[in-house]
Amino acid sequence: MRRRRQDGEGTLRTPEAEVRLRIAASYRARTRGLLGQDGIEGALLLTPAASVHTFRMRFAIDVAYLDRRLRVLSVRTMPPGRLGRPRLRARHVLESEAGAMAGWGIRRGVRLDF
Repeated sequence: MRRRRQDGEGTLRTPEAEVRLRIAASYRARTRGLLGQDGIEGALLLTPAASVHTFRMRFAIDVAYLDRRLRVLSVRTMPPGRLGRPRLRARHVLESEAGAMAGWGIRRGVRLDF
């Protein structure tokens, strides 16, 4: 039986840090995402998700596409006003302020835990 994620908060464990995590699992929370915010402390996990956009955003973000086992498929920095390409194997998307993921050790091939 599959476990359904719910909106909430938690801790993201990366190779180099523990980071505050918000989880957006409902349709409403995923579509709202980071819109209308001036920044984010920690990270936001969109689940399920395979792509994102930065239209109407006020700041650049790092985007990590994750597979179903939470392994990082790719990491991109997206300025405001962009549409990200969908990643075929992606099941989750992790977002943070631009530059944060490099400091946390998040890169392609790393497996995350929360």
